[in-house]
Amino acid sequence: MKIVIIGGGAAGASCATRLRRLSENAEIVILEKTNEVSIANCGLPYYISDVIPNRDDILVSSPQKFKSWFNVDVRLQTEVVEINREEKFVLTNNNEKYSYDYLVLANGASPIIPDLEGLNLEKTFVVRTLNDADKIKHFVKTNFVKKVAVIGGGFIGVEIAENLVELGLETTLFEMNNQILSSVDYEIAQVAQNEMAKNGVNLILADGVKSFCENKIILNSNKEIDYDLCILAIGVKPEINMAKNAGLKTNRGIIVDEYLKTSDEFIFAAGDNIEAEDFVSGQNTLLPLAGPANRQGRIVADNICGLNSTYKKTQGTNVVKVFDLTVASSGNNEKQLKQKQIPYWKTYVFGRSHAGYYPNSESILFKLLFNNEGKILGVQAIGQSGVEKRVDVVATIMRNNGTIQDMIDSELCYAPPYSSAKDPVNIMGMTADNILKGLLKPAYFKDLDNAVVIDVRPNSIYKLGTVKNAINIPIMEIRERLDEIPKDKKVILSCNTGYTSYCAARILMQNGYNNVYSLMGGYELYKIFASISEKVAIK
Repeated sequence: MKIVIIGGGAAGASCATRLRRLSENAEIVILEKTNEVSIANCGLPYYISDVIPNRDDILVSSPQKFKSWFNVDVRLQTEVVEINREEKFVLTNNNEKYSYDYLVLANGASPIIPDLEGLNLEKTFVVRTLNDADKIKHFVKTNFVKKVAVIGGGFIGVEIAENLVELGLETTLFEMNNQILSSVDYEIAQVAQNEMAKNGVNLILADGVKSFCENKIILNSNKEIDYDLCILAIGVKPEINMAKNAGLKTNRGIIVDEYLKTSDEFIFAAGDNIEAEDFVSGQNTLLPLAGPANRQGRIVADNICGLNSTYKKTQGTNVVKVFDLTVASSGNNEKQLKQKQIPYWKTYVFGRSHAGYYPNSESILFKLLFNNEGKILGVQAIGQSGVEKRVDVVATIMRNNGTIQDMIDSELCYAPPYSSAKDPVNIMGMTADNILKGLLKPAYFKDLDNAVVIDVRPNSIYKLGTVKNAINIPIMEIRERLDEIPKDKKVILSCNTGYTSYCAARILMQNGYNNVYSLMGGYELYKIFASISEKVAIK
């Protein structure tokens, strides 16, 4: 059996090694158009800043290792230019033919390079390969670079900006949308933006790049920014031209079934070039992430060898470091749910990384999205330690079709240095459950203008800062001051993070108040919405 794999990245390498473990007799060849195979792409920003100082650490494998360990033939700088489906062979740029019994398209995606006036490719780079990273490092060292422009506020753009600051470079990040990190919603992104600004990144949001002129970038707002080096991190586009030219079914990506088989029964596809079914909406989506690509490569190998494995939709679980903060999410965010017209509830919880009475406990902001049936639609979090741990737990519950009840029931590790007896995962589930049962009526900042707002914290804390127009009735006085609270108006109770206002709301609801709400996330979240760092420019 002859298997030709086009592409030596995560999906292709995973497929090849799994194939060999399943079949010692298969003839396996990887055709890779670059001079690299199986590198740690996600580590490139940290290699650029020398956080990862050793170049060899980025090389996950090599053609020699593929041959000696797995008897896989890797051909570098070999680009496939044609697929002949009738005769079952591919043709390369070297005019070589490789016949196959099964063909695997794992050629991934390529960086988007916009057609902008004046774009100087000599000092403009992308970050996709180790060779790209080497070029950036060399340019910085040999051209007295002081000012760097990073275009794009996704994962790579954010990571690159942080690592350029670590190099001592004056760094400006441009993002056409009004926030960075589109995988999360604005309020989570705002915390990350403030962290970047605090650490010296100049953020320019809601303003796209119009053109380049000598050593300046001209924005749509006509603002001009000086730069010595530009890094494009706008995103990637799936490599589908080869599949399209071969007559395979494509859309934005290559169309595959649950077995990752294309419209040709002898051709599979995996990785950044395919469309996969979204776990929440059921709609096809593009997901250029390393974890899914590795799993997909393995699944393709299983199916070529007759094991009938399926790819069970994609959640988009992700994490990114933003200086001292961690941002993680899984599932759909609020923007996506609105676009897809999927009904949802939302809640915010401020949890702790570990027990509050144990030293160095840190706050984590969580956002949970769910529906009337208790199905988890998405989770987002930002904080310091313990962020991705909780998101991973919720993502696992989602993967197993669990509900918010399963979040409540989850029995998680507890000792004061690591968590609390009620982990934030449990608390999120309990809060969501209270909403669905009507024990908690959630209010958000858009609701404040048309309501009586009562801050239920002690007066000494209230005086330090409160929600606009809020009056103060501390929870310990609320039973004696019921006559001050109207029953004919909407009343929103506010506290620091939401727990005290919930307790106060339960008192009022059991005393005949039917129009009482708790401000989700409390004053801490209000401050995130109400104030934007002076260092962040928003058009």
